[in-house]
Amino acid sequence: MKSLTILLAVLGLALITFCMAWLGVGSVLKAVLSIGAVGFVAIVAAQLAVDATLGVAWHVACPRIALPHLIVARMVRDAAATCLPFSQLGGILIGIRATGADASPRRHAIEWPEAASANIVDLTTEVLGQIVFVLLALACLVMHQQHSPFARPVLIGTLLLGAGIGGFIWTQRQGGTLLKRLARGLSRNITAQWRSAMLAGADTLQQRLDAVWSRPGRIAGAALMHLVAWIGSAGAVWVAFHFLGAHLGLPGVIAIEGVACGIMSVSFLVPAGLGVQEAAYIALGSAFGIDPSVALGLSLLRRGRDLAIGIPVLLLWQGAEMRRLRRRDAAPARDAGAQKGVRP
Repeated sequence: MKSLTILLAVLGLALITFCMAWLGVGSVLKAVLSIGAVGFVAIVAAQLAVDATLGVAWHVACPRIALPHLIVARMVRDAAATCLPFSQLGGILIGIRATGADASPRRHAIEWPEAASANIVDLTTEVLGQIVFVLLALACLVMHQQHSPFARPVLIGTLLLGAGIGGFIWTQRQGGTLLKRLARGLSRNITAQWRSAMLAGADTLQQRLDAVWSRPGRIAGAALMHLVAWIGSAGAVWVAFHFLGAHLGLPGVIAIEGVACGIMSVSFLVPAGLGVQEAAYIALGSAFGIDPSVALGLSLLRRGRDLAIGIPVLLLWQGAEMRRLRRRDAAPARDAGAQKGVRP
């Protein structure tokens, strides 16, 4: 799996390089730089608003965990998937770790089973919202271009995604043994410290999932909030297009962003969708009269935005992890010192 991920990443970088050479490096850089500092700050701020909405969506499904904690955990999960050379699976594992980090002293401790079940449910409700968003995007695309070559394959892929998420939901509700096997399989790919914690809590994972799924209203509300976040992500793209000088209505932006997301969901093994995102933006932008260099510039700006947010998030999280490990290692020494100080 690691070799395949590296190969796909190299091919994606090669595709990006080819697109820049084909369109002209100068024209692409001109499009990127035309956004200016104010425009870049605006698209970063728009994405931060989307991140907050994603945290709210997660909190609707899992209200036991504090909202700020979920917002941070979600940002760590996304940052790992977009900034590190991992597939989406690697980002999920880091997201579970971030969710299970030490909670506030006023909150209950978040053990591994609860952290894992929370991430599983959040991913499920996000895909449910994504399916509706992609269908909405397809409707906008067909209204603009009735015989679009993207409509049929994206629709088929969305239906397959719907069938897949239906099976995943059934597994969460009925397939406890399968989930335990999945947890044990994932534990082979992580460090010994995480492996012991994961295997120790695998038996209670199904109980946590049952507790979340016993409130279907919360699941529906979380999926609805994720749909709002998906539309918000299209709004962030609209802001970027505005500063790039490409004036496109919101339906057109929803069509581009939604269909691109549908295409990228099929390529989940490609780290950060390298190359896939760029090709999708160029092809879809052309359908709406967007210059290919501007569309490629938008994709590169989106990656720059993700790095501007993701790298500080990962550095802060890594610092918190190091402090947590120091406290854990120092605890036995403090206990030993306290015991020596006790007089018989």
